[in-house]
Amino acid sequence: MPGIVLLTSDGGEPADVLPGLALLTLGIEIAPLTTSALAANLDADVLILDGRRDLVSARSICRAASGAMEAPPTLLVLEEGGFAVVSVSWGASETVAYNAPPAEIQARIRMLVDRAQAESSSTSDAPVLNTGGLVIDAGAFTAKLNGNALDLTYKEFELLRYFAEHPGRVISRDSLLQEVWGYDYFGGSRTVDVHVRRLRAKLGPEHETLISTVRNVGYRFDP
Repeated sequence: MPGIVLLTSDGGEPADVLPGLALLTLGIEIAPLTTSALAANLDADVLILDGRRDLVSARSICRAASGAMEAPPTLLVLEEGGFAVVSVSWGASETVAYNAPPAEIQARIRMLVDRAQAESSSTSDAPVLNTGGLVIDAGAFTAKLNGNALDLTYKEFELLRYFAEHPGRVISRDSLLQEVWGYDYFGGSRTVDVHVRRLRAKLGPEHETLISTVRNVGYRFDP
């Protein structure tokens, strides 16, 4: 049985947040909806974040979990209004409606656990890419440029790694969305442009040209 922690600002029982949990035999611990509680539960298999009432805090914690912090996958609980504003930039692994049936909740939790285990096994023997002063250790999720560590979010790291694995190749935005984000997300091709801009900023003025723009097509990595 996976270790599940529910972060909520309401307290109470897990079924108060997700009523469908009342019919599932899952051992769930409750913690406050705070970044300190997130940091204290990094050993959980899945984090359920209660975004029904406090979208601002839920968004901040999602971003922290998907950033430099090595957090477990997150399942963001939303009411109908929340789905209108949530976006890929939040960094949630999955979203679920607060009134979702038990079978759906269990399936989403199971898929998050399976996906995390698959990613862990696939990166345990991942190669180290070394090109033009850029060293990417896919297993350790680290990237260095001329010996200096780059402070990248998870998606920025995955984007840079994909670029480095395909040097000189022109890659369309749609291809990047499919390979780096997958299609189970909220957002569009603008997401790619935003992440490329942030990635260039972190590479610095001397190295931002590693990623060049091919007008009306996409991007190319030029080591």
